[in-house]
Amino acid sequence: MSRTEWLQNKNITGFYCMAHARRKIFDALTNDKVRAEYVLAEIHKLYEIEEVCRIQQLSIEQIKEKRSKEALPILQGLGEWMKKEYEQLRPKTAIAQAFAYSIKRWEGLSLYATTGNLHIDNNAIERCMRTIAIGRKNYLFCGSHEAAKRAGRLYSLLVTCKLNDVNPYDWLKDILSHNIQETPINKIKELLPHNWKKNRQQTATGQTMA
Repeated sequence: MSRTEWLQNKNITGFYCMAHARRKIFDALTNDKVRAEYVLAEIHKLYEIEEVCRIQQLSIEQIKEKRSKEALPILQGLGEWMKKEYEQLRPKTAIAQAFAYSIKRWEGLSLYATTGNLHIDNNAIERCMRTIAIGRKNYLFCGSHEAAKRAGRLYSLLVTCKLNDVNPYDWLKDILSHNIQETPINKIKELLPHNWKKNRQQTATGQTMA
């Protein structure tokens, strides 16, 4: 799916990576240290909130509540501040370009804080995708555009396995051997790695209780 198709798809809600926005501000430190350091300090507060959530092992609902009380006010204030400061900057300076990048995406950058399950940045996924980039460099071609699409879909499923602590061999063996043939198309989502794992756990629990 192209970026244009992604943006026009009403079934997809896009959000942006705070780490990317932070990096652009960091790169502008030599251009405008005072403004850049202020933004970096405010972003650091956001990451501190996330760290507390992680350490305390808060539930999704608890994370959502904490973000609503602590992160959203920071995001709202920082977004407004950058807009005001941007008006005083020369457009082609590094700090102005860094601000413009974030201002344009601020709604998407702030979206995570309205939920308890989205992440503040995309670092976890990028770490998972690093192996894909290495593989792409090693084998260079997929053979055709359609083959590349199929490879992308398979990679997405395998990364989903990794994120949900699912053994990809066990998952593929199970769904390909019988489940995929027995599952109607309107229930195909049940075979996705995270749903497959949940169903297996529920089945095992039911058998144990019986």
